Amino acid sequence: MTDLTSFIAGLPKAELHVHHVGSASPRIVAELAARHEGTSPVPADPAALADYFAFRDFAHFIEVYLSVVDLIRDDEDVRTLTYEVARELARQQVRYAELTVTPYSSVKRGIAAPAFVAAIEDARTSAARDFGIELRWCFDIPGEAGLAAAEETLRIALEEKADGLVSFGLGGPEIGVPRPQFKPYFDQARAAGLHSVPHAGETTGPETIWDALRELGAERIGHGTSAARDPQLLAYLAEHQIALEVCPTSNLRTRAVAALEDHPLPLFVEAGVPVTINSDDPPMFGTTLEGEYAVAARLLDLDAAGVAGLAKAAVSASFLDHAGKEQLLTAIDDYTAGS
Repeated sequence: MTDLTSFIAGLPKAELHVHHVGSASPRIVAELAARHEGTSPVPADPAALADYFAFRDFAHFIEVYLSVVDLIRDDEDVRTLTYEVARELARQQVRYAELTVTPYSSVKRGIAAPAFVAAIEDARTSAARDFGIELRWCFDIPGEAGLAAAEETLRIALEEKADGLVSFGLGGPEIGVPRPQFKPYFDQARAAGLHSVPHAGETTGPETIWDALRELGAERIGHGTSAARDPQLLAYLAEHQIALEVCPTSNLRTRAVAALEDHPLPLFVEAGVPVTINSDDPPMFGTTLEGEYAVAARLLDLDAAGVAGLAKAAVSASFLDHAGKEQLLTAIDDYTAGS
């Protein structure tokens, strides 16, 4: 695995399921916590964050996640966070990333929508210049905040017109947050040219994935873990080549799977379902995209060529333009041939 670990480290990659705030490194989280000390439960000591990020279940994860979100209080916080996330992704040879951003969470805390969008766009262009990484945005509805959040997320997406915006998503808890209620918002987003990429089937059954497909027009599914329990759904995903954004360690840490050995990733591949490997909220889950590729290689018994195939699958499933895809696919081939 040592040789494969080195191969993974240098492999050009695309990351399609990684959350904006959830990607904040312990250093950045601690700096923000220190800046707002006395008004947040988040530790200002990076060493204490590992214990703080020990999640009892998915509901506890959401509670902790929102406490970190609450540390992002002005547009400079937003800009710093975004730029530092890009730096960490680029360190792992991520050349293209679709970052899941939840503007509603920042806007309701008092950051004006134009300032929020200007901050992420400034970070995006700076990161491209400084690190050679292309960032794109998925504007995500926090499902727990209901239809008001959906309305505001759609408004920001359509009125602010962020240059990097490519897709419209839905995250947060699935239990008690039925997908069909968000159909009007996804219809309008899709009519405006945005791609549909909701989370579904992470902590609920296959019916949530069916709802995402039928009601929200999903083109990729965030997680989709429970698809393994429905052979008809697996066949549908395979037939229509709808990719699952798989995040193995995340699924373990939020108790969506009991053990990595129980993860349905091999079953998805066997069924012909396209899969992409992603890190979700990497510092919170004690992982990296490199680490997730190593997990996938072990679960699927892959060699370097197989791992390169996973990287190419992510590029193919991305919303990068054709020329960009061709360039990144060539970079992966060239790297693999030279390794």
